[in-house]
Amino acid sequence: MDTLPSPALHRQSWGVGLLALLLFVAGNWDQAIIGFDSRFVLFAQEMLRHGPGFFPTTYGQPYADYLSTSTLLTWLLSLPLGRVTSFSAWLPTAVASAVIVALVYRLTAPYSQRWALLSIALLLLSSTFISETRAVSLDQMLAAVTLALFYLGYAHDHFASPRRLPWLLLLLLLGFAIRGPIGLVIPTGVLCSYYLLNRQWRRLFSFGVLALALLLACVGLLLLLAKVSGGESFMQDVIRMQFLGRMDGREGSSSVWYYFSSSLGNYAPAYPLALLALLAVLFSARRPADSAWQLLLGCTAAGLIVLLGLSIPEAKKARYVLPMMPMVAIIAAYPFHRVDGRLFKGLRGLMLGLWALTPGLLIGALLVARQRFAAQLEHFQGVLGLLIGLQLLSVGMLLKWRWRPVGPAFCAVLAVWGLYILVVEPVERRLYDTRTFAREAHALIQQDPAPLVLHGLGKDAKAIKFMVNVECDRVPLFTQAPADLASLPTPAWLVMDQADFQRLDEPRWRGLTPVLTGSFDKNTYVLLRLERAGP
Repeated sequence: MDTLPSPALHRQSWGVGLLALLLFVAGNWDQAIIGFDSRFVLFAQEMLRHGPGFFPTTYGQPYADYLSTSTLLTWLLSLPLGRVTSFSAWLPTAVASAVIVALVYRLTAPYSQRWALLSIALLLLSSTFISETRAVSLDQMLAAVTLALFYLGYAHDHFASPRRLPWLLLLLLLGFAIRGPIGLVIPTGVLCSYYLLNRQWRRLFSFGVLALALLLACVGLLLLLAKVSGGESFMQDVIRMQFLGRMDGREGSSSVWYYFSSSLGNYAPAYPLALLALLAVLFSARRPADSAWQLLLGCTAAGLIVLLGLSIPEAKKARYVLPMMPMVAIIAAYPFHRVDGRLFKGLRGLMLGLWALTPGLLIGALLVARQRFAAQLEHFQGVLGLLIGLQLLSVGMLLKWRWRPVGPAFCAVLAVWGLYILVVEPVERRLYDTRTFAREAHALIQQDPAPLVLHGLGKDAKAIKFMVNVECDRVPLFTQAPADLASLPTPAWLVMDQADFQRLDEPRWRGLTPVLTGSFDKNTYVLLRLERAGP
């Protein structure tokens, strides 16, 4: 018999989600933008300068790979500030992650509050979930949409919730707006897997047909907007980047089994623990017929459909399978709801030991990191004290039955997130810093204006990491091969890798001295001033 969620449980889920949101935004205000985030921040910067459109823009031209949905959210959050910061850029993803936490709680707490809290702990300890939450992540937003769709389908059957078909279709529209065609296909597949598992043929057929019609309508609208925004050639770019490029491996290809094997590390510890939990279920003699068992089966089917569905396209990246993460965490924590059997007991002991030892293991990792990154570790003493305190607290809770296993699990969560926010992020931002060099170069260029040439940076790669830090409408010239440098206009400013500069052997370059030399994205770059040749 189903246990219906109470009003108190709904309030608890919102409270848990709010606490998670506070953790997700901790220490984030105006951090340097690095890596993949640079692209989305540049989108928002250009939208602030020129106003919103259907597609984001780079260098004033529409960008074919995404709709403007996530950029619009960042733009709205940045309007009161007058500029884009890491806080306004990351907040939509942080909210999506908090929604995931709240929905995981709502799904599992009616059966066991311990199962719910430990599912959340395993979710928060998973490496890709952490890194994507503290970034601009369309896939994390899609994960929230997918879980919301799954929740509505499950809640209708088990929590006496209305079916809410309009909400289901609205979520599909939101998924498409965020992630394009894949943003509608993945949530549809997850809910259809639930209907298929429960032999709800009528709902499976009707929802599948509606989703297909919606997909065709959305694709037609997408192509129409693309043609309006940039003409026929831009529409072809949209087809290539959002459809063909992902299917034929132009974005990089991997083995069909890539997600099944790579997730052992990318989604540790939840994914490998979930596999062990499923093995324990497989070898268990008893098959309960309760609703918690139905939730476990539903999560297994949903996670499997995400892995299988995204294994079909050639292009594969770890973050693409984030929609499976909430289901994986629920499965991994199932041994704490199912108490019978030696295998479940062994898994509980394994997880409890892992959580209890996590702060100590991180202390060891911190001491090792100090040998290599001593210059980048600003908060070493404070972080070391935090980890020692959490280790002592975890051991204390381990000895008290009342706090075991939730206490040690959340001590591990605080230890991992504390280390990530206070150590990993600052080290990454110093090693891959692009802001310092770009802003110093921009200041010199403004003092003596001339065309800017970016050599070997790649229009859609490191060039974006440079332009995101100068925050102006300057459209640089791009060169790639050494031969391209012969026809440069003069005077001009030239940015290039120091190693490339040193390889130039023509007399024109030997007499040049860099105006600025500095670290840029973990490499040394130079700024050169090219003057007009004399008569």
